[in-house]
Amino acid sequence: MPRLPASIITMLSASAFAQPAFAEEVFDVEAYDDSRTIIVTGVSDGYLATNTVTATKTDTPLMNIPQTINVVTRDQLDDQAHHSLADILRYVPGTTVGQGEGNRDQITLRGQNTTADFFLDGVRDDVQYYRGLYNIERVEILKGPYALIFGRGGGGGIINRVQKSPLSDDIIYAGQASINSFGAYDISADVNAPLSDAAAVRINAVYENLDSHRNFVGGERYAWNPYVAFKLNDAWKLGLSYEYVHDNRTTDRGIPSIATAAGQPNRPISGYRDQFFGVPDVNYTQLQAHIAKLRLDGALASNVSFSGTILYGDYDKIYLNVYPNSAATAQNGTVALAAYSDPTQRENFIAQANLVWDVETGALTHKILVGSEYGDQKSANRRFNGTLSTPTISLANPLFPTVTFNALSRDTVSDVKFFSTYVQDQISFGEHIDVVAGLRYDNFDIEGIDLLPAVDRPFARKDEKISPRLGLIFKPQENISLYGSYSQSFLPRSGDQFLALTVTQQNLAPEKFTNYELGAKWDVRPNLNMTLAVFQLERSNATTPDPSNPVANINVGTTRTQGVELSVTGNITSSWQVHGGYSYQDAVLAGNDSVRLGQVPKHQASLWNRYDLSDQFAAGLGIIHQSSQFAAIRTVSNTTKLPAFTRLDAALYYDLSDALQLQLNVENLLNTDYFSDAHNNNNISTGAPINARVTIRAKF
Repeated sequence: MPRLPASIITMLSASAFAQPAFAEEVFDVEAYDDSRTIIVTGVSDGYLATNTVTATKTDTPLMNIPQTINVVTRDQLDDQAHHSLADILRYVPGTTVGQGEGNRDQITLRGQNTTADFFLDGVRDDVQYYRGLYNIERVEILKGPYALIFGRGGGGGIINRVQKSPLSDDIIYAGQASINSFGAYDISADVNAPLSDAAAVRINAVYENLDSHRNFVGGERYAWNPYVAFKLNDAWKLGLSYEYVHDNRTTDRGIPSIATAAGQPNRPISGYRDQFFGVPDVNYTQLQAHIAKLRLDGALASNVSFSGTILYGDYDKIYLNVYPNSAATAQNGTVALAAYSDPTQRENFIAQANLVWDVETGALTHKILVGSEYGDQKSANRRFNGTLSTPTISLANPLFPTVTFNALSRDTVSDVKFFSTYVQDQISFGEHIDVVAGLRYDNFDIEGIDLLPAVDRPFARKDEKISPRLGLIFKPQENISLYGSYSQSFLPRSGDQFLALTVTQQNLAPEKFTNYELGAKWDVRPNLNMTLAVFQLERSNATTPDPSNPVANINVGTTRTQGVELSVTGNITSSWQVHGGYSYQDAVLAGNDSVRLGQVPKHQASLWNRYDLSDQFAAGLGIIHQSSQFAAIRTVSNTTKLPAFTRLDAALYYDLSDALQLQLNVENLLNTDYFSDAHNNNNISTGAPINARVTIRAKF
């Protein structure tokens, strides 16, 4: 077992083992009344979530789920002034934020890098874009393979956003506005109105200006989401949601690396924190998305319930970028540049249906889930390489080149159809032993045409896979669960975005993910939880981009991630809330421990605190620590290393009245120079200097 640094043990122990006798307020889950919410999505109190309808597709206490789950509630999203998934995930150990080439969310979970393992209310949301939080009630980070519930991918886990839903008995007029030190600002509104005793509508909308500390980097995003829900009768509920997203921002791929001592990895070049290595008004990404969702929930009998969701999404995206394509020759030398444009169109149609049957057989109680999913995803993608007037930029006298995108290097269309069916049984053997067991069958069928060269070349592959899940939970007492878990997932050869499959690769088998996990969950009190997990995840038949041809993949065999995670969430006292954790991850190429997986720091730790000093005034303090990591996603190119960093954040809250709150958040309080994330060896993001955000929030 890896040893935890003493400083981290001290930090976490101070939070986790504060004396419970100080608690004055508890949260009774069984007494929670969800009748006011037409579409129920989970229970939480402050920073602590107590159950989920996502991880098992049944309404289940987190204590009874045999895998690691981190939940960030709406209260915490507001307190930390989060505006992106990256903001959230920096405070979730075991999860590494990637740069995403400046145009999308990209993360690494337990050593598995992904742009597609994102979900909205449990439905696949796999398009490459930046996801907003304005209409989100909470964000769930589920660790380990989750193919039984979510299908392909999800090798290291998934990210699920839970949408705000209409309330049946409350009128809400809420909104907020904020501005930060760089000039970025936003304004948003949240309105809920009952239309009758059996119907309600909720409308969320946002406008964001995206200025940053980086020269020439900014943009805007606006979106709106009306959501109407109906109680059809005492047993059935129907929800209809539509979201429009417009996102237009600078594509910023950061700074290059520079060589250090002989035999040592390159490091990010220093002194160029704000320098833009693209071309103003050329580097940009734009997305327009239309996302419609229909959801039906109801009871077929007293012990049988149904839920169904249909999601249709139409996404039109393009990004153009000029970016560093090599290390700097010297501190004031030159950097090679490259460029391309990448337009993508995607149309998703996904339908899910689930039956949950509560039944007893003798002394055993069962919660049996039977479900199916169908999807049709049509994609068209092209790539045009850019021609630059000068192929390098001088660091001593940076001048922006001109660029034309005139060389077509990729032109593919594809149609993915998938069908899945699954069964899961949550079995209780009395009060102390639970078993979660299930199987999923997936049929994944991709057909496409590679339109390069001029003669069309079709490609196709069909995969049929069985994904098992088995978990054993032992509860020696009501507030403690000890568990073991085994699960598998797979990723078709076409990759996250259906672009990796070519006529030369179409016969290669999918990648396979196998996870073993042992853990313990402890409700220290009803409003304070701790979780400890030890895991091993293997990825077999793994691929990585070919260093000599980045648009192609090569097989590297098997990767292995071993680690431990510790988390604590809830109330230390009635005035003090915390959300924190620590992770150790050893991620390597199996059989060659000297080859470490990129973007997987060995150590990560974070702790966010909110302390209510009075009925009107509160303060927040947060710390993030991340050890060094290799910059590149690929596992065979450990040539550049990002140094470790520690960042301190703080906040102040003042209630001007019952309806009006003023909030100040300060990021990077000590003005630390650091490199927050990367895409590859020479596309490295610089961390923002100290900056403040002032927010005013109203709710009537």
